[in-house]
Amino acid sequence: MMKKLIGVIGGRDATPELEEIAYQVGRLIAKNSYGLVCGGRGGIMEAAARGCAEQGGLTVGILLGEDTSEANPYIQVAIPTGLGIARNLLVVRAAEGLIAIDGKFGTLSEIAFALQLEKPLVGIYTWDVEPTMPTAQSAEEAMQKLLSMIA
Repeated sequence: MMKKLIGVIGGRDATPELEEIAYQVGRLIAKNSYGLVCGGRGGIMEAAARGCAEQGGLTVGILLGEDTSEANPYIQVAIPTGLGIARNLLVVRAAEGLIAIDGKFGTLSEIAFALQLEKPLVGIYTWDVEPTMPTAQSAEEAMQKLLSMIA
């Protein structure tokens, strides 16, 4: 049976509080029988992958470079693209829906791709670029909103 993926997008530099939210998002992804797709590196991506992996879920990292060495230790399927930041589009395309947590310009580009592709998207303490984009204050609230959008 094919596993559907939820994307978690966010920065490699994050506060411990935001990493905890990402960790909880990752756990909820696995608890809801989805896999996780992300950029596969540190910060928000690593925290979410850790939560998902510890809950027994599938973790996929779509990487910037040409080898798997940049993947965080919780990525089970590492996909080296050699595309640099162009890989952001692949992360968005692979996901049924996405949760954006914090982040800088890379996250902003992923948010823009998600909006252009009309992918379900919920933000937690991230860029406010679209008035109709749902936001949440917690992992639980974000997951609930995203799952209702996907359904």
